[in-house]
Amino acid sequence: MYYRDTWVEVDLDRIQQNVSRIKQHSGFDHLYAVVKANAYGHGDINVARAALDAGADMLSVAFLDEALHLRRAIKDVPILVMGAIRPEDLAVAAAANIDVTAHDLHWIESILAYDGVPANLHLKIDTGMNRIGLKDADSVHKACQLIDTNPKLNRVGLFTHFATADAQTRAGYDAQMQQLDALTAQVDLADFRYVHLSNSAALLRFGRQSVANTGRLGISMYGLPPSHEFELPFELKQAFSLHSRITQIKEIDAGSAVSYGATYVAGEKVRLGTLPIGYADGWLRYHQGRQVEINGVQYPIVGRICMDQCMVQIDDRVQIGDQVDLINDNLTVEDAARDLDTIGYEIVCSISDRVPRIYKQGGAVTGERNERFRPDVTGEE
Repeated sequence: MYYRDTWVEVDLDRIQQNVSRIKQHSGFDHLYAVVKANAYGHGDINVARAALDAGADMLSVAFLDEALHLRRAIKDVPILVMGAIRPEDLAVAAAANIDVTAHDLHWIESILAYDGVPANLHLKIDTGMNRIGLKDADSVHKACQLIDTNPKLNRVGLFTHFATADAQTRAGYDAQMQQLDALTAQVDLADFRYVHLSNSAALLRFGRQSVANTGRLGISMYGLPPSHEFELPFELKQAFSLHSRITQIKEIDAGSAVSYGATYVAGEKVRLGTLPIGYADGWLRYHQGRQVEINGVQYPIVGRICMDQCMVQIDDRVQIGDQVDLINDNLTVEDAARDLDTIGYEIVCSISDRVPRIYKQGGAVTGERNERFRPDVTGEE
């Protein structure tokens, strides 16, 4: 139950179709469904379950808090935190059966006295992203030796991240693969249960590497291309759409201004419809001037977008209560990203938690998630 006329719809059938096709195309034995950032704004738990049903067998996130939230709902599936955690939080992760990332020697040295529930570690190798990770072969070798001194520490995985797998040429990808070979020359990759290198772009373009048995499926799982620098091997299905409703209609005369700063002034008598969505919902002020769709017809947003509302110039065909599509199959995430000179990731991740997520599968609504703003009508959890 929710009490506002703005919502996101997530098509779980499309997510499952994307997962299944990409896994088959890539040829990996194992696949992480990347559900960090609330599943790129789609809703972590519902998306995770759909991805697991479609062929992913593990989950990955950026932070321990995200992993713990998932673990409360999904009990028996491996979850990896790909970002750094604090050494003192290792016991929390291990108790919840959450794998963590060992990203530098100082961090590894700080956990060598760990004596809790056995903890699973994945070595992060920096092959050129220059974000986090072990940067030279001696450090990788020493990291393995140090971890192996403590029987409570299991080095179960090794991974890196490609910075330019979505570029027009594969030169950067090839250079990182060569660097991986150099950095792991002193270790046996067969000692790791999971070796995972590929992000979405590499999964779609290059398939399985000979040294890897696992891939990480991120943005393409949601039906959004990693970039437009290469041709996709098959069509992805966008799972995300954003909707609102007309709450008021009014006519204004020529010369009348709309919204803050009077950035739009009517040149003639026009009809306006107000929507209950604004920049606090992630529908940012940069969307001013973009089109929305009402009953199959497109209309422009006029005036500055407010924190909670925005205005659309409409005609007599539009009535109070009509559904307004801000993102759909005609006004896509990629269209919005291109108009705002950004990427699709940013568009979907920007839609805030106060916008309810409605899940559809098999043509029917299967669930709703808005934990932060869900009304507590009974006074109970």
